[in-house]
Amino acid sequence: MNNDSSTSNHLFDTASLPFSQACENNKQPILEILQQELQGFNHVLEVGSGTGQHSVYLAPRLGHLTWQTSDVLAHHATINAWHAAYPAPNLYAPLTFDVSHDSVPTNKAVAAPYDAVFTANTLHIMSWSLVEKLFELVGEALSINGKLIVYGPFNENGHYISVGNQQFDISLQQHDPKSGIRHLEDIIALAKTHHLRLSDRYAMPANNQLLVFQKH
Repeated sequence: MNNDSSTSNHLFDTASLPFSQACENNKQPILEILQQELQGFNHVLEVGSGTGQHSVYLAPRLGHLTWQTSDVLAHHATINAWHAAYPAPNLYAPLTFDVSHDSVPTNKAVAAPYDAVFTANTLHIMSWSLVEKLFELVGEALSINGKLIVYGPFNENGHYISVGNQQFDISLQQHDPKSGIRHLEDIIALAKTHHLRLSDRYAMPANNQLLVFQKH
């Protein structure tokens, strides 16, 4: 993890914290796209903040906006530990968000609607019904012209785009038959039903993609 002036004086041993190598590998490519796509945006909700690694890297480098983390309660301790190790003035402690029964959470300290939602590597670990629920909730919560930015692997034209993705999908479904890599066309169609139009997509490392939807 690179340090900057806001994070270099921490006193925490991050080697003892839960660590995602995938987050470490993709954080810089994701940042480069977000710096383009989130110019002029103000209040971002990260859905499924996981370990918290993305948030502590992205927030201080996108200092013009507030970065609100969220996840199921079981992940909050880890996210908070990473935040304590790498604090940033625009980085907010996680809100509880369980797609299965929660509405999109809000921070009462920030008197503004979300104009962007970011989520990484979440759609393939949810059931399809929860993916549908997530898009419904995000479509309702975003302001007009707001953006939903989704990072992860996707199938195209009914096929895997790599052998690695196929092997990953098999492992996902062995663990949970309701999970799995989603089809790009299904995600685009689902988004449209909630007034979210695909405005751009980017090829990312390790056969992943970053999809940008805008609310209209």
